[in-house]
Amino acid sequence: MFNVLMEMFSYAFLVRAVIVGLLVSLCASLLGVSLVLKRYSMIGDGLSHVGFGSLAVATAMNAAPLTVSIPVVVLAAFLLLRISESSRIKGDAAIAIISTSSLAIGVVVISLTTGMNTDVCNYLFGSILAMSRSDVTLSVVLAIVVLTLFVLFYHKIFAVTFDETFAKATGTKTGLYNVLIAFLTAITIVLGMRMMGALLISSLIIFPALTSMRICKKFRTVTVCSAIVSVACYFVGVTISYLYATPTGASVVIVNIAAFLLFWAINLIKSKTALRKLFAMTIICLVLLTGCGDKTSASSSDLSGGGTAGSTEESGDGSGGSAAADDQANKGDDGDIIEIKEKMFIAQTNDIYVNPQDYLGKTLKYEGIFDPYVDEGTGETYYFVTRYGPGCCGYDANAGFEISWTGEYPKKNDWVEVIGVLEEFEDNGDKFLRLNVSSLKILDTRGAEYVYQ
Repeated sequence: MFNVLMEMFSYAFLVRAVIVGLLVSLCASLLGVSLVLKRYSMIGDGLSHVGFGSLAVATAMNAAPLTVSIPVVVLAAFLLLRISESSRIKGDAAIAIISTSSLAIGVVVISLTTGMNTDVCNYLFGSILAMSRSDVTLSVVLAIVVLTLFVLFYHKIFAVTFDETFAKATGTKTGLYNVLIAFLTAITIVLGMRMMGALLISSLIIFPALTSMRICKKFRTVTVCSAIVSVACYFVGVTISYLYATPTGASVVIVNIAAFLLFWAINLIKSKTALRKLFAMTIICLVLLTGCGDKTSASSSDLSGGGTAGSTEESGDGSGGSAAADDQANKGDDGDIIEIKEKMFIAQTNDIYVNPQDYLGKTLKYEGIFDPYVDEGTGETYYFVTRYGPGCCGYDANAGFEISWTGEYPKKNDWVEVIGVLEEFEDNGDKFLRLNVSSLKILDTRGAEYVYQ
C-alpha cells in the first residue's frame, strides 16, 4: 500500500488534486450537517446547475471560469433564500426553478458557441486531474476562508440550524447567518464542481452528514464525524480511481455509499432486535466478500507497460547509441527526464497542456503510436505520437504531442518511444506545443494502445 501511495504522489497534478479535494470535502461535510438538518440539502444540486450555466457563459466569453462562476452562484444562493422566505414558492420548488433554468441557459449557450467541448464536459462530469495552478491557488484560499468562517461562527450556525425561531427571539440575527451559510455553500459548490462535476457535487454535502447521523446524536459529534468520513471517503475514492482507472467523482460517491451502508449496519447491530443484527451482519459479510473478489480480479488483470526488448533505434545520422548516453544528453533543466507513464497517461498529458509553463524546456519521454497527418489544404505533413483514450462525452480521442525529428520517420502505426524537449511555437498567430525529438526508437513490444486515464 505504501508503494501505491508513493507512486500516486509522484504525479504533481495528482498531489494538487488531492490537496484541493480534501479541503473541498471538508468544507462540504461541515456545511452539509446544517443543510441536511434544515432540510435544505438539495441546495447543493441546485447551485451546481447554476454553476454549470455560468461556466458555459464564461467559456463562451473566453473568461476565467471560476472568476465568473463564484459571484453568479453566490447571488443565486441569496436569491434562493429570498424566494423561499418571502413568497409562496418554497424550498424544493425554488431550487427546481433556478437549477433547471440555469441548466437550460448553459446548454443553449454551449450549442450556439463552442459546442460540447472537453472543458465543459469536465465541469459537468468532474475532472480533478488537470487543474491549473491558478485554479489550485484560488481553491485553497477560498477553502481556508470557508473553514475559518465556519469555525468563527460555529455557535451561531448551531443556533440557527436547530431552532431558528428561538434564536431570533434571543436577538440572534438569523437572516444574516442564513445568508452566511448560503454564501459558504455557494463557494464550496463552485470549488467542488471541478472535482466532482455538476451532477455529483451534492453528494459531498449529503452523504457524510447522513452517514454520521446513523451513529452520532449530538451536533458537534455529527459535525466532527462527518468531516472525518468525508475526508476518508474522498481519499479512498481517489486511490480506487487511480488503481482501477475509474472516474474519480463517481468513485468518491461509491465509497460514500459504502460508508453509509456500513454505518447503517452498525446502527442496526447496536439495536436490541436479534433479527436486525443478523441482517446487518449478512450485509457486512456480503460487502467484504464482494470487495475481496474485486480486488483479486483487478490484481490479476493488471495491465503491463510497453516493452523495451527488441527495439531498433533510429538517429539523424544513421548511427546508434546507448540508452544511457541518450538520457545523459537529453536531460531537462532540472537534470531529470519526465516520463509520461502508461498509467495516468491521459491525465498527465492533459496536465502538460493545462500547465505548459511547468514543462517548457524540460525533456519528456513516452511511448505511443506514430501517426502522421497530411493537411489536405496545404499538403503539409505533421507528425504525432499518441495513444487512444476516453475523450469528451463518451467519444474516444488521441492524447499525445506533435513531434519534430531530423532523422527518418517510422511507418504509420509503428509503436515508438520518443525523448525530446517540449517547446512552444506559433502558427498563424496560435500557440502550440511540440516535442523537439532527439531520440526515437521503434519498439517491437507494444504497450496498451488504449489507456483509461
